Amino acid sequence: MNSSIVLVSAVLASLAVGVLVAYGVCIAMFSAFQMHARQIAGNAARQVTAAVQVLKS
Repeated sequence: MNSSIVLVSAVLASLAVGVLVAYGVCIAMFSAFQMHARQIAGNAARQVTAAVQVLKS
């Protein structure tokens, strides 16, 4: 009986660690993609501004 409690506890602890690691990886990747999206948006805004300035002159 004692060994089954230890086994169940080990399985649940392993599952919890796996979920936390997966959560950390997801958070890290979403922040990386967010930085990339901001970079792309900034580049697009600069291109639009340059095109508008060319059209005005």
